[in-house]
Amino acid sequence: MVWLFRSRIINSIIRSKAPLVGSYVHGDSCCSSVISSISRPFPKFMNWLKTDGCHTSAVASLPSFKEKQSEIPDKGLDVGNMAETDGYLNLFCLMKQRFLNFKNHKYIKELEHFQSLAEAQYPKFMVIACADSRVCPSNILGFQPGEVFMIRNIANLVPMMKNGPSECNAALEFAVTTLEVENILVIGHSSCAGIETLMSMQEDTEPRNFIHNWVANGKVAKLRTKSATSHLSFDQQCRFCEKESINQSLLNLLSYPWIEDRVRKELLSIHGGYYNFSNCSFEKWTLDFKDCNVKEERSYVVKEKELWC
Repeated sequence: MVWLFRSRIINSIIRSKAPLVGSYVHGDSCCSSVISSISRPFPKFMNWLKTDGCHTSAVASLPSFKEKQSEIPDKGLDVGNMAETDGYLNLFCLMKQRFLNFKNHKYIKELEHFQSLAEAQYPKFMVIACADSRVCPSNILGFQPGEVFMIRNIANLVPMMKNGPSECNAALEFAVTTLEVENILVIGHSSCAGIETLMSMQEDTEPRNFIHNWVANGKVAKLRTKSATSHLSFDQQCRFCEKESINQSLLNLLSYPWIEDRVRKELLSIHGGYYNFSNCSFEKWTLDFKDCNVKEERSYVVKEKELWC
């Protein structure tokens, strides 16, 4: 029955010339794995797939990377911009070129360092940043491989421990208890769509989707923002909440006993950061644990504020 069922499927593909195979299967290695699984019962289909279905139709639709490679200037690790790439140059060709540039200009030159990283990691920093494509901490702050254990989510939020398990607090647990990072940096940014969603949510309605469920973790920051900025426009309130939510996340970090314990022992410091891409500035501050009222009012005090511009 299994072979009969497979035979009917393959035969229908043959009759239709299997246009989807050529579209989704690309490259000799991929073809060979498909061919090897059906070569015995269907030799004719194997021959057709070799010449038409995979290699010829799929590859012919894409430019030859070898032909176009010479047109890509060697810029070290900066090879083109995907947003500006024309349709003729396949994005994965550009990605491949970037990887090879990384290998030749970075990996090979620092081979001993990367080989040691292959054995273990000892980052000093844990970074929690927004998933926004414009906010890349490694690019903005120059973090190198092995320096930072990082997680990115919508609106760079840290939920309280009582809210239950999430990808964010799982990463926190590993970074703090296993890697024993010495700093946690929560990075927010201007024009955050996640914060705008949070600020526009109606209080008396249930979350409608995954995004609403997630940004609801910033509800306290929203309430504080509404209270402090009722006289401001919606956009101004969002800008205020972008920073307020960072500080609430810093307080939420202290709801995890294994984080609070290390902060209390001065083995771990908690920091906030705010990247403004309208004027390319970065604000940095540190949570003042000794002056914070975490248990009762859940108020925060910050210190060591700096503006980098």
